[in-house]
Amino acid sequence: MTSLTCRMMVARMPSLILCAWSTFVVPHTEDVDDTPALMAAISDYTPNTTYNVWSPVTFPHLTNVEVVISGNLTYPTSIGTVQGYVAAANYSGAWFSFTGGNNVTLRGNTDPDWGWVDGHGQQWWDIMQQTNRPQGWLFKDVTNGIIRDMKIYKPVAWNFATTGSSHVHIFNNIILAGSDNASFPFNTDGFSAGGTNLLFENNYVVNGDDCLTVTNGAKNITWRNSYCEGSHGLSVGSLGEGGQVASVENNHTLYAARFKSWTGGNGAAINITWKDITFIDVMFPIDVTQNYWDQGDGPRPNSSSVNETHIENFLFDHFVGVINDTPGYVEGSCITDPCWYYVPGATGKEAVIFDLYPDTATNIVVKNLVARTLSGAPAAAMCNSSTISNDVGFVCWDGPYIPTSAGL
Repeated sequence: MTSLTCRMMVARMPSLILCAWSTFVVPHTEDVDDTPALMAAISDYTPNTTYNVWSPVTFPHLTNVEVVISGNLTYPTSIGTVQGYVAAANYSGAWFSFTGGNNVTLRGNTDPDWGWVDGHGQQWWDIMQQTNRPQGWLFKDVTNGIIRDMKIYKPVAWNFATTGSSHVHIFNNIILAGSDNASFPFNTDGFSAGGTNLLFENNYVVNGDDCLTVTNGAKNITWRNSYCEGSHGLSVGSLGEGGQVASVENNHTLYAARFKSWTGGNGAAINITWKDITFIDVMFPIDVTQNYWDQGDGPRPNSSSVNETHIENFLFDHFVGVINDTPGYVEGSCITDPCWYYVPGATGKEAVIFDLYPDTATNIVVKNLVARTLSGAPAAAMCNSSTISNDVGFVCWDGPYIPTSAGL
């Protein structure tokens, strides 16, 4: 257009630098849905325009294509309009869907005033509307992809998902999902990493749910040199193999690093490292649980499984920061009593919480952790020694955080 420009490489030889492109540019019509024009790819555009993307956009299978967001895009301001599309039988799963391809780039604009995608999420948050909300961007089944320089403002809910994609580089993106008032931006997850060999770096996220969540089956995920604020931190959401989180600042988040698997779940999460993490006013710097459940459905279920999710080779290295142990503090996503993140017996001063099943965790270690609390009280730990088989880097008990030889 010049606000969204789609370029398709029509001639490419591996041994040549020169290549030919066909450029398709979409015009803008005031107070009219621009999606049909986008899909028809009509020419004669006007630079620096805000386009009304009032219906979902689904791209076909693409090869050697770059989609550039040069101007601004806006969702419908009508909540009912959005809900109608999301509820439709032919809804693709996101407002913008890439359905597969090879060598596909989604690129925004580095101009600070242009390239923004406005989801008008504040009005949804203000009335706590959580029915038929859209995923923002689905980058599905893409091999050799790039998502760069995108700027998202007040998304309704979830932002980017890379379901089934491989060898994708996601960098220099901005997501601003902060609320203007006490209304909470529920489920505004920044990036949902599904697929293999994904590199996330230099991303800036202010939101109300996971900054990064690594989903079922993901492998070889790296997140580094990024900033997360107001979120639930860096989460491995269920099962996967191979991953690294490095050089990240978490500012006023609920968690810094988290692994969660559902009570009664089965599978394995292997070879995951969180490294060089700074946390500022964070309630739970390191939290590992195999007992995650939806508290909205009632008390924790009694698991009859003896083969819970197995975790192996987890390393939490070089964490430095401040624990928010302010008495009575409640994080914005808490709407139940107790809060969904409530941990029985926790004091609010824990730098590490390991909530594990016996004989399911191998070589899980915390090293070089330096933490203090806002109150000045000593940092604590929660850990049941009957559930571990190695030196986890600190005294495994419910008490003060005391490093051991493996943690130094």
